[in-house]
Amino acid sequence: MNLKMYGWNQHLDATQLNLENGQSIGRVTSEYKGQYKLVTEQGDYLAEVTGKLRHQADEREDFPAVGDWVVVRERPSECRATIDRILPRFSKFSRKAAGVTTVEQIVAANIDTVFLVMALNHDFNIRRLERYLTMAWESGANPVILLSKADLCPDLETKIAAVEEIAFGVPLIAVSALRDAGKQQVTDYLGQGKTAVFLGSSGAGKSTLTNWLCGKDIQVVHSVREDDDRGRHTTTTRELIVLPGGGVIIDTPGMRELQLWTASDDSLEQSFSDIETFASECRFRDCTHQKEPGCAVQRALQDGSLSENRYQSYLKLQRELAFIRRKSDVQERLKEKARWKKIHMSMRRHR
Repeated sequence: MNLKMYGWNQHLDATQLNLENGQSIGRVTSEYKGQYKLVTEQGDYLAEVTGKLRHQADEREDFPAVGDWVVVRERPSECRATIDRILPRFSKFSRKAAGVTTVEQIVAANIDTVFLVMALNHDFNIRRLERYLTMAWESGANPVILLSKADLCPDLETKIAAVEEIAFGVPLIAVSALRDAGKQQVTDYLGQGKTAVFLGSSGAGKSTLTNWLCGKDIQVVHSVREDDDRGRHTTTTRELIVLPGGGVIIDTPGMRELQLWTASDDSLEQSFSDIETFASECRFRDCTHQKEPGCAVQRALQDGSLSENRYQSYLKLQRELAFIRRKSDVQERLKEKARWKKIHMSMRRHR
């Protein structure tokens, strides 16, 4: 089995790994409650992390995620392997894990393309797409928007125009698995050594697109609910799938909530480049675009160049990001305090 089939590419250099005797390279294909499925050149294994890796892990991100390349020790007779370490990630799509705690959840690692899937039915939501785009830019991968179920849309050109207004420079493809439309445009982003991830809400058609690209039913799919046209969860775990035409797709469960984990100012600027263009003309460099005199953003709102909904979405994401940063700073201080407490306790024991 050739690891290039599973996405090994120019971002990764086997000569720099310093493998010990008995170690090999694998890729995590799925994960469930601390157990991992992975593939090496020798085959598929069920794997767990070493006690050392578990002990050294401070955060959830220190554990393997789907798409990670890992150094493993294989036990072929048991069809099992042990994960010694995780190779550096060249990209990752993360969100805040569901719930009240501030914990990172890595949805997919080492990806080249993020396919943002939005169906052209009741799933169509421009404000949610703005959030996805911000997080996609932060991942280090390139976003591509897939408008699925194009065969069900009577006003396709209107929907495409609405997306183009907020997704400046982002490739956009209308696809229909039923009519076999758009497949070549999608596969242009795939091929040997390439990894992509499908992200979107339940019922957006991610599993249907996976089956479509594979040419056979790999994932179970269900129809949307008839009462409200909403999707049902069909994919329940993230899974890495090799495509027959080359390349790898990571299919993911639909996300009921998509909270920012982190995002740089650059990512926000890329997602809202129109607002940033207006902001560059503000009288004051530190303008908050609310009540300051000479604010070009407010002027754009007044003359209709900028919609109120897009402006409010921009402010909401700014506030959410500021809150996450403040909370992360507090957590970092607590972690540092706990680390020094461990050091002092260790010093006392050795006196």
